[in-house]
Amino acid sequence: MCGIIGYAGTGANEGPSDVLMNALSSLEYRGYDSAGIAIADGSMAVYKREGELSELEDALPTEALGGKAGIGHTRWSTHGPPSDANAHPHTDCSERVAVVHNGIIENYHELREALEATGHEFDSETDTEVIPHLIEAALDQNDDPETAFRRAIDRLEGSYAVAAVFSGHETVYATRYRSPLVLGIGRGDYYLASDVPAFLEYTDDVIYLEDGQFASIRPSGVEITDERGTSVDMPVETVSWNAEDAGKSGYDHFMLKEIHEQPRSLRECLHGRPRERDGTVSIDELSDVTRPDRVHFVACGTSYHASLYGARLFRERGVPATAFLASEYDVESIPVEEGTLVVGVTQSGETADTLGALRGANRVGAETLSVTNVVGSSAARETDHAMYIRAGPEIGVAATKTFASQQVALAMLSSALTGESSEAFIDALRALPDQVQSILDSSQARAIADEHVDADAYFFIGRGYNAPVALEGALKMKEITYKHAEGFAAGELKHGPLALVTERTPVVSLLTAESNAEKMLGNVTEVGSRGAPIVAVTDVPELIERHADHILQIPETHRRLTPILANVQLQLLSYWVANRLGRSIDKPRNLAKSVTVE
Repeated sequence: MCGIIGYAGTGANEGPSDVLMNALSSLEYRGYDSAGIAIADGSMAVYKREGELSELEDALPTEALGGKAGIGHTRWSTHGPPSDANAHPHTDCSERVAVVHNGIIENYHELREALEATGHEFDSETDTEVIPHLIEAALDQNDDPETAFRRAIDRLEGSYAVAAVFSGHETVYATRYRSPLVLGIGRGDYYLASDVPAFLEYTDDVIYLEDGQFASIRPSGVEITDERGTSVDMPVETVSWNAEDAGKSGYDHFMLKEIHEQPRSLRECLHGRPRERDGTVSIDELSDVTRPDRVHFVACGTSYHASLYGARLFRERGVPATAFLASEYDVESIPVEEGTLVVGVTQSGETADTLGALRGANRVGAETLSVTNVVGSSAARETDHAMYIRAGPEIGVAATKTFASQQVALAMLSSALTGESSEAFIDALRALPDQVQSILDSSQARAIADEHVDADAYFFIGRGYNAPVALEGALKMKEITYKHAEGFAAGELKHGPLALVTERTPVVSLLTAESNAEKMLGNVTEVGSRGAPIVAVTDVPELIERHADHILQIPETHRRLTPILANVQLQLLSYWVANRLGRSIDKPRNLAKSVTVE
């Protein structure tokens, strides 16, 4: 959810306000209800505004702000609606300290009541505001800033990444518990953020904080300590992304850019894994993982749809597999027997519900594996094994290239762990990037979107491997267009949803050669006879062309990989409908990129 940035440095190239504002512009995908910055100089300078970052920019003074330490925040609302008062940073009564926070403080009601009883006055409805007042109470007991910060954190229950600055000091204090925080290591300039893109234009050297660790960043350097205050040596890693990867590169929206990056991201995902010489898949980081007796996938949203696809791949290869919504995965009621591999699929590696499910699996002794995009993420660190999808940074809130890379990663994972592969499957994997490019070069999705932009609703149907992609297609449509959209396993259409079909309800049918094509054709005629426009995504156009109003063709491929190509057409269709409607495509209302609260 929310985006945090902290900076301490000499400001040789830019002042702290410029650094903070640049960083927040790279973090808006994590929340865009409001934004604010605080800079600690001789006194505390705090600026915050409801709305997108441009509102904050307009509120800043024209002259450069002094100081060498500051924090910033872009908010996704949980406690209290978007407003100037609810925007971060929050301060204490005397504005000696300013705090930004990502997560949820579960005991904030009782903390607030206790603080109010001793005379503290609150200005917002947020849970975060208790933190600066707790710090203030400790400062009033003559604690130094670091001790006051630690004492306040000790009283919090819930999940949090917190950063604070103090008037008259050049240090940013920070800590995390079940919410991401990463440090950026420059030369005389140091950063902390909830995600790497915040400071990627300044440095690619990072340290990933772990739960319970504290960080102090100042112009002279960084110190990391544990809960007892003991110094901790943490490895500095170099991320492979660069600032250009996190930019729009001339596209109107990040989402369109990321759709068009899929050939490259799939090449990265595939690199070194399919082995043409012997027709197998080898995943180096999983060389010690053996064939499981059964697989439980845990995931949310788009990653859950990828997991449905992955579970079918394992089942067809003889390994019982089930995909669970992570928020519903309860190890107390779902048998986790010996030989079960629990696979958490999470793009960010910080999804709260997925982490909770994986932690439950760890608690009962299950073998765990994360499939994620972020090296050093919580999921990667907390599971027994990690497989990286290598999609590169994804800024658009609606997942596109990460979903495609998850699909390809799970296709390879199922092959590698079961030992079941073929030369045809390997050849098809290796052909995917060029095939995706051919779809991007020739898709008719924009013209179809123009014709049906005023539809009342959109239905997506598919069978077999295509059913999860029908769900994902509907999710993309509703996320960025705000139109009603639903996805179904095609056989379920006649068990209720058909009552909603009219001539203003386009039905997007995923009809491919080896996905019960004849039965799918029956489903298409069912809706066609009710007057619904038919959009067919297909590799057998000759089979459906006389029944369909529109054709979105995909290249022929291995039947297990068809959904990867079909999904590209659905992404483009949703994008162009949203574009015609003038929606905020990269920042859809009420949503944020990384859901780090349960």
